[in-house]
Order: sequence, then structure tokens, then C-alpha cells
Amino acid sequence: MTGQVITVEQKQKKNRQRLQRRKRIRSKISGTAALPRMSVYRSLNHCYVQLIDDQSGRTLLGLSTISGDLKAGLAKTGNIEAARKLGEALAEQALKLNISRVVFDRNGF
Repeated sequence: MTGQVITVEQKQKKNRQRLQRRKRIRSKISGTAALPRMSVYRSLNHCYVQLIDDQSGRTLLGLSTISGDLKAGLAKTGNIEAARKLGEALAEQALKLNISRVVFDRNGF
């Protein structure tokens, strides 16, 4: 087997560092109804995005590459092309809700 071997401790450290970045970022940004927070999460196979109003604690819009209409048009759901299509779908849905600007929350990634 070639390549680098990753131990459980290294994986845990990497996740712990991501969570620290997430906490640091979230302490500085917040979404409102007029300017919602766009939270992005990516797993190995899928991408997820939500528009969140932190003042009322509501999710205004949520999409993912698991969605049937998005998944049908993609060969793979965890790559850059899938993220681009997800972004286009999010923009289309957000404009229907009269949302043209967001605060970007990269969620530690």
C-alpha cells in the first residue's frame, strides 16, 4: 500500500481543529432575516447548505446534493461540479425568497 497512513489520533486532532475554527468563526458572525448566514457543510459524498436567521433561530432555506432534482443531474455528488450546481440552485431559491445578500459561514472548512 502506498501513500500516507493516518492514525485515529491524527484524524481526531484534525476534527478537533476544525471544530475550534468553527467556534472562532461563529463567535464573529451572525445572520438576520435581511442578511442570513449561509452555512456550508461538506461530507465525503455530499454538500449541504443552509440559510439561517440567527435572531429568530430559524432555517430559511436548506439544500443538499441529496435532493432528487440535484442528484439526478450529477455523476458524483461530492465534487466541485456538484457544489457549483448546489450554489446555482441555492441562488435561484434565495432570490425567490427576496434574499440577495448573505453572510458566509464556512463552518470550519
